[in-house]
Amino acid sequence: MHISEELVVAPGGMLRGTLRVPGDKSISHRAVMFGALADGVTEIRDCLLGEDVRATMGAFRALGVRIEELDGGRLIRVHGAGLNGLKAPSEVLDLGNSGTSIRLLTGILAGAGIPATLTGDASLQRRPMRRVTEPLARMGAQLATADKGTPPLTVAANAPLHGIEFQMQVASAQVKSAVLLAGLFASGRTCVEEPAPTRDHTERMLRGFGVSVDVAGHRVCLTGGQRLRATSITVPADLSSAAFFIVGASIAPGSDVLLENVGVNPTRTGVLSILQRMGADIELLNARDVGGEPVADLRVRHAPLHGIDVPPELVPLAIDEFPILFVAAACAEGVTRVRGADELRHKESDRIATMAAGLAAAGIGLETYDDGIEITGGPLTGTTVESHGDHRIAMSFAMAALRATGPMRILGASTIATSFPTFTGLARSAGLAL
Repeated sequence: MHISEELVVAPGGMLRGTLRVPGDKSISHRAVMFGALADGVTEIRDCLLGEDVRATMGAFRALGVRIEELDGGRLIRVHGAGLNGLKAPSEVLDLGNSGTSIRLLTGILAGAGIPATLTGDASLQRRPMRRVTEPLARMGAQLATADKGTPPLTVAANAPLHGIEFQMQVASAQVKSAVLLAGLFASGRTCVEEPAPTRDHTERMLRGFGVSVDVAGHRVCLTGGQRLRATSITVPADLSSAAFFIVGASIAPGSDVLLENVGVNPTRTGVLSILQRMGADIELLNARDVGGEPVADLRVRHAPLHGIDVPPELVPLAIDEFPILFVAAACAEGVTRVRGADELRHKESDRIATMAAGLAAAGIGLETYDDGIEITGGPLTGTTVESHGDHRIAMSFAMAALRATGPMRILGASTIATSFPTFTGLARSAGLAL
């Protein structure tokens, strides 16, 4: 679905109805990747077909993997190449805007010894890759980046890897996953220790593909040489995408939405915990397990929010949702403080600076820090916001219009298609004045 470069959202309104947001992006990426590495044919239902996941699919097609889209895209069939069946690509692999694609794929290619060059759009070419290349180099991989440690990134051929003990300095599921995926190909045992919990989709899904993964506290280990067995996966709805409607319903009087089949993996629910501490009315209904991932329906009704100091242990569990949480903070009574979130400086945009600029232009008082922000809730005026090529910035300010006194004009809105190509249609059907 085409999303225009400029989005104008009229002020006011409420959100109502039963909604189904697209499949989880993190799980969709991994389902395609692990299916490509498996023996046999993997079927994926409800896979997110945004531009980021399509970048992953395109890369694996270039590596010789056959991927079919059936039933209007509702079913993806991945014909696995096995652990040793990937072929060297004949061209540079362009991963678009997707940090997950480039980091996890670097781990896989380094492990498989496949020579390749990986790049992406202007935003991706600013993102730090040394956090991935340094541990992979310790495992024996031969890698090169641009001068500042950013893409383009080149993987050399046939460098046999060995397992390592790796203590991460920054909590990052992408880094953890890249090292573990390289470890599948390495001799011996690979262990990663995190400074704080991050999303565990890789560990869960590897088990679903028949790989033995040992988890003890913040430490994850696996032994190299294990084969992946094809399986069937149903992707739950993406909590990061649902978060825009959760916050929209929370801040707009009269709102009442039911979000169906949302993944509520405990390493992802920081956004729910933070909003509930702020006073949000969120009910988890029909909790169940789908393919190793916890899922529930979420009912959200408007409730007055109040500012909080976000507990530091919740920060890594909500790292992708902070742009929309900053909108919640702007609409809350009192002050909300977030610290220990310097990772936000290294996303598709500098999300602290970009959100601060947009909120300040809309009349919100705030102060920024290297690792966070302090937001004082108050009335929002309409304004023009530059998304800086960041899908979550664009969707956050679209929802902010629900409480604004004038229209929100969002520039660079086409980037929304990277993660949520149906956003404008779904938001309009729920009551956003697009």
